[in-house]
Amino acid sequence: MDPSDWRAETLVGHVGRHPESHSGAVNVPVHRASTIVFDKVGDIDEAKKHRFDKGQVFYGRFGTPDTFAFEDAISQLEGGYGSIAVPSGLAACVLPLVAFLKPGDHVLVTDAVYEPVRTSLGAFIARNGIEVTYYDPRIGAGIAALFKPNTRLVYLESPGSLTFEVQDIPAICKAARERGVITVCDNTWATALFCKPMALGVDIVAQSATKFIVGHSDAMLGLVTCGAEHYRALREAANWLGYHASPDDVYLAARGLRTLAARLRQHQESGLALASWLETMPQVRRVIHPGLPSHPDHSIWKRDFEGASGLFAIVLNTSSMQQATAFIESLKLFALGFSWGGFESLVLHGDPAHARTATQWTEEGVLVRLYIGLEHIDDLKRDLAQGLQHINLAKIDARASAG
Repeated sequence: MDPSDWRAETLVGHVGRHPESHSGAVNVPVHRASTIVFDKVGDIDEAKKHRFDKGQVFYGRFGTPDTFAFEDAISQLEGGYGSIAVPSGLAACVLPLVAFLKPGDHVLVTDAVYEPVRTSLGAFIARNGIEVTYYDPRIGAGIAALFKPNTRLVYLESPGSLTFEVQDIPAICKAARERGVITVCDNTWATALFCKPMALGVDIVAQSATKFIVGHSDAMLGLVTCGAEHYRALREAANWLGYHASPDDVYLAARGLRTLAARLRQHQESGLALASWLETMPQVRRVIHPGLPSHPDHSIWKRDFEGASGLFAIVLNTSSMQQATAFIESLKLFALGFSWGGFESLVLHGDPAHARTATQWTEEGVLVRLYIGLEHIDDLKRDLAQGLQHINLAKIDARASAG
């Protein structure tokens, strides 16, 4: 059978595994290594010459067979030439910026970008003489008006991980390609199973493997995937930055990859069902989920995505942080914490207004981000229902205090 004909569920179980090369072991063994020894001077010189090539073992920081096998698996899933594993999702997002931007360059960044990336742009990238312009994530082909002679890169994230705008990736990439501008897209929300940005025209895909790929909230890892023309520059930049993905974290990510399809199906099913139900609740002003027909970008999501993960937001029918806090802190199955992608459900309060420059967040009501884990949907629904009742109780308490 030709692997190119395999479905995603089959691919995640087989890519990057070669049991015949590891005494029949189903999973690639962990290689903890710093020094790699060679027989002859010529051998080490040859390895050094090719140290940035795919699969070349030279020194531990450059990668070992387990890292290369995992990177190969991700490359096949994303449809790229090569992937690079780095220590975190943020490291993956920042790597293309460091690799391709130089003083005097201009970069366009979606206004809905992951907030730590925005911080990195302001605290590190911009101070090195690089001009940063944020754009409306719904700009589409209109981004052409923002290009300057020195525009070097466009950074996309679709959907945004807090406010969930879905970008018109093909239109943006077409405008960038016509001007020789590199495009980078954060694909963490969908993973390669639900969206393939490179097939939509993106040059480089970044994602946090910490989330869905690891899947158990116990490892930090990032991934960058690209075509052959950008691979060496990214690999070199990763090395000069001192990036090194822990072999133990790579092992956990490779193991998580094997169940990714099954987990994503459940996250999608429960997430969509709960999002639809929440739209009927009086305490909820709006549900922001790209997979719902009510989402303003639903048609783009339906065109470019194969599915939806379990991360979305709701806007509560109150502007009182006290009432929102009563809801959040009353939840029993939704832990209060950052990140997502694990088996456990999570909740987080968000305030998009303070992290916008090209657009304004004028939504009335408190935004709460929900991540739907693998618990039974009936239990999650009961937990959310009792939590929403605490908004009503908080209103009563507030009125009583005022009286």
